[in-house]
Amino acid sequence: MSSQPILSFQKVHAYYGEKHTVKGVSFDVQANEVVAIIGPSGCGKSTLLRCANRLHEEDPTARVEGSILLNGVDIFQNHADPVVVRQKVGMVFQKPTAFSGLSIWENVVAGRLLKGEKKAGLKEKAEHALKQASLWEEVKDKLNAPGLSLSGGQQQRLCIARALAVNPTAILMDEPTSALDPISAARIEELISELQKIITIVIVTHNLQQAARISDKTAFMNFGELIEFNSTSKLFTNPESKLTESYITGHFG
Repeated sequence: MSSQPILSFQKVHAYYGEKHTVKGVSFDVQANEVVAIIGPSGCGKSTLLRCANRLHEEDPTARVEGSILLNGVDIFQNHADPVVVRQKVGMVFQKPTAFSGLSIWENVVAGRLLKGEKKAGLKEKAEHALKQASLWEEVKDKLNAPGLSLSGGQQQRLCIARALAVNPTAILMDEPTSALDPISAARIEELISELQKIITIVIVTHNLQQAARISDKTAFMNFGELIEFNSTSKLFTNPESKLTESYITGHFG
């Protein structure tokens, strides 16, 4: 009998105005799993991810139907505070987003500073998060340098450290390596494999090889619908859907 999932998508529909972007998607993400979401451009992958930490509703035309449960609690019900949801469900974007005007260590603890915590008590938490993100050895002697002084790959790991610093339950990653060079991308993949020992990760990727390398389970979406959700090994070697097979063999998308 499986334990309660960390994240549970239950008949999720997402809209931008009249555009129906996500259509009744349901699947569960268990603790310490890496789940990849794949599918053609515009199929609703990133929208689904944005729903899971309440970013979708930042668009005034957007709305969501259905439920997304975090440890069994619906993130949309009971007047849940989106800021609190985002602390529990972190987000790492395609383009590294180091905060301008903040030092490396201030970037890491930005979420804690927003909560009103004092800088004086955060150096240790910043160090811990930077170590978790495999960045500490590269920046420990220049913590007061601007976050923007780092390379693209380092900035992406800085963003991961920033997400980790508030002790989230899960981290969502939206094509986190697509803007990086191959070496930096490989570092992020290695980091994801390390991080799943301590946290649950959902990653949107257009790179099928990446999904096959790093994920435990894979969700394949097309035109807003979930076509197949399965163990990654089964989905890539013996998919249940002919549409999945066509996509992973390069016949469309």
